[in-house]
Amino acid sequence: MLHVILSLIQVAASVLIVLLVLLQRGKGAEAGAGFGAGASGTVFGARGATTALSRATAVLAAIFMINSLALAYLGTSTTKQQEAQKTILDEAAAPPAKPAPQSGTAAPGTAAPGTAAPGTAAPGTTAPGTATPPPATSAPAPAAPAQAPAPSPAPPPK
Repeated sequence: MLHVILSLIQVAASVLIVLLVLLQRGKGAEAGAGFGAGASGTVFGARGATTALSRATAVLAAIFMINSLALAYLGTSTTKQQEAQKTILDEAAAPPAKPAPQSGTAAPGTAAPGTAAPGTAAPGTTAPGTATPPPATSAPAPAAPAQAPAPSPAPPPK
């Protein structure tokens, strides 16, 4: 509810700022400025006249900035109610949970822990009378050449 109220204040402040800026005259808007008389900007001094329109614009700009910070804070903070409200898209984006393997059974193609396939030793052990195999690497095997090497050139005639 607070988010909606702050959003309405934000829209109202932005529309009013645009209207107030369009209603104000520029610094060089006097008649002499169009004909090259540069003194029109110094009529009210270096700062110029502070009218009710320019003060209202400054107040609305401050309201707009504070309201923007409040909306940003509300947008980043989550409540327990918002965390509990999950949509179907949130659930679809979450990765599915992997079921844990049941004890005593192994996944297809693998041996159960502590056992080895027939004729092989368990990982980390060696069968009696055999050497320790080199550790397996994950590097891919070199690719075979696509074609046979070119024959060597014939020897030059004598």
